[in-house]
Amino acid sequence: MTSPGPAEDFRPTHIVPQEGLPAWEIPDVSRPTVPLDGFLPVQLLSRRGDWGEVLCANGWSAWVDGRLLVSVPQPPPTADRPLARKEDVRPQLTRAAEALERYRRAVDELASGRTDADSFRRTVRGLRAGVVLDGESVWVYDPTAGKWLYGDESRLTTFAVVAAPGASPEPPPQPPPAPPTPTQVSGGSGVPPERPPADGAAGGGPAADAEHDTTRIVNTRDPEAD
Repeated sequence: MTSPGPAEDFRPTHIVPQEGLPAWEIPDVSRPTVPLDGFLPVQLLSRRGDWGEVLCANGWSAWVDGRLLVSVPQPPPTADRPLARKEDVRPQLTRAAEALERYRRAVDELASGRTDADSFRRTVRGLRAGVVLDGESVWVYDPTAGKWLYGDESRLTTFAVVAAPGASPEPPPQPPPAPPTPTQVSGGSGVPPERPPADGAAGGGPAADAEHDTTRIVNTRDPEAD
């Protein structure tokens, strides 16, 4: 954070959103400073991941969540300035449609009995998509950046974020582990054999595992000793 005095050749590139923005001295959430007022014009000096270093007209600079800054319309390009590329809504819509289609197929497999709940959870694990349509307006969730984008016609701007600057989006919750499948004994009724008494097993040890053959008691008495 710096405040050397009125900035020379100040050219605003962005405006602070209406709600204002928290600010930090350095790109570190443990070093907060005075927040920026809504509609304040700022000049974006540099970017570091989600962070943006901004300069105010009075020469004061700070770091903010650069994803939430509102771009100031620039003059139309001239013959010596190439056309600037805007963020296209179509790739985001394509990714959302693919995620929804994967989820739809998984639901269809589960509903028809061709798969079980465990396989369904494995198939949809990590899938994230979000689209809201209202006439010409669209809100699309970008899972790679952890933010919602708003657009009309074909241009997108950041609408909201779900994580602090520099933080990764929260990973999807992991499903609980599936219960173990009961062991079935071939040729039987499907019910594991009852555990024999402790004194009935050779050596007085525990009964054999259900996956092994049932313990047989062998007569070790010498018949000649009778």
